[in-house]
Amino acid sequence: MDTISIDLNKISTAGEAPVNEPERQYYFMAKLKEWVKQKSEELGRPLTFITQTFGCQMNAKDSEKLAGILEEIGYVETDTEEADFVIYNTCTVRENANTRVYGRLGFLNSLKKKNPDMLIALCGCMMQEDVVVEKIRKSYRFVDIIFGTHNIFKLAELLYNRLQSKRMIIDIWQGTDQIVEDLPSERKYKFKAGVNIMYGCNNFCSYCIVPYVRGRERSRNPEDIIKEIKDMVADGVVEIMLLGQNVNSYGKTLDKPMTFAELLLEIEKIEGLERIRFMTSHPKDLSDSLIEVMKNSKKICNHLHLPVQSGSTKLLKAMNRKYTKEQYLDLVDRIKTAMPNISLTTDIIIGFPGETEEDFLDTLDVVRKVRYDSAYTFLYSKRTGTPAAVMETQVEEEVAKERFNRLLKEVQDISADLTKRDEGTVQTALVEEINNQDSSLLTGRLSNNVLVHFPGCKELIGKLVDVKLAECKGFYYLGELVE
Repeated sequence: MDTISIDLNKISTAGEAPVNEPERQYYFMAKLKEWVKQKSEELGRPLTFITQTFGCQMNAKDSEKLAGILEEIGYVETDTEEADFVIYNTCTVRENANTRVYGRLGFLNSLKKKNPDMLIALCGCMMQEDVVVEKIRKSYRFVDIIFGTHNIFKLAELLYNRLQSKRMIIDIWQGTDQIVEDLPSERKYKFKAGVNIMYGCNNFCSYCIVPYVRGRERSRNPEDIIKEIKDMVADGVVEIMLLGQNVNSYGKTLDKPMTFAELLLEIEKIEGLERIRFMTSHPKDLSDSLIEVMKNSKKICNHLHLPVQSGSTKLLKAMNRKYTKEQYLDLVDRIKTAMPNISLTTDIIIGFPGETEEDFLDTLDVVRKVRYDSAYTFLYSKRTGTPAAVMETQVEEEVAKERFNRLLKEVQDISADLTKRDEGTVQTALVEEINNQDSSLLTGRLSNNVLVHFPGCKELIGKLVDVKLAECKGFYYLGELVE
């Protein structure tokens, strides 16, 4: 289901590899296609691969690109780690994400002993940390390829180099201003897809490792974004999710600057595209023009994810979030004035260094005033390499947990109350899959991001249908198809 059509059979593998991208990668993909074909014939079966994604939607999108490249050269996707090629696309937002990967590597080593031809690649955010790469180089010598977040597009070249040298290949870039377009991508869903509009982050929130591992902000050209979405729509996509660490700062690095609001207006014009979502929005630069575009849009979904992180101005300053409690509440007020029924969701960190009971009550106050449809709540996790990790006055675990539970109850009570407001109404849902608990039901997603489960046939998957929301079950609905 990739949107780029490349005929590798027509690409000459004689002579040196081209210098320019993506032609250079096509050359290595063509060379690998010959190798995969030969290897499959030797084994009497196709070569298999699996990509395991840890982390965010940016990582999931990167994994689709990796899968697209491997399928183009002849590998067949499988759902088991007993594959010929295993790629872990890693996350490093929290320390325990790293621990999980090390644990899985021990298991892969035992599989590799049974299948000596097996190849293991590690990529993603965790690999951007020098200490991690050094540890893998010394203690996990059976890993074949290590690369980071900036050169995902180079998978074919790195795999070719590994096959030639028969040694561990390490290729980590500290940063890049390069964005390589026109490479294959294997989408998980036929009817909805993520689209990167930018990479990297310039915000340097004091608890977050992302700017250090994803690099500085760089925006894709609007023409490339529009072309990708049009190709997807021609291939059956009706809903897109625009992805960036901070979509509100889109366009600042372009030769001809363009705001995120202006980009949305262009995307809105694409015929056949029914729904537009985006994340993540940073409150510090969510503009009035963006609110205006959302208010007047026929396609932008009725949902905005607006991470607050804390309701305490003192903590927001320590977090380097660049807004106050009052500024955040004023922004929410402007959003709700323009769109009274908007579904707002957020991220909240509890137990950030220096958090007092008074700071926590400020956070509860924001939750009560904003009334979020749902919130992703996290206990602060010390992240080595960030300014917050060395802050004094770390909050005791017991205190943080007690506050976390109080917050969770508040969030859940408000959420259940808000979800109920649409009970009995008819809403449009995008049918995403057969319900995984009850195969007689389908699961659809409403514009406000709430799920509804209702009886229906699998032919409706990928379609937008009207559903009566018969009964609210707290965080989702049971519904009936409106014929």
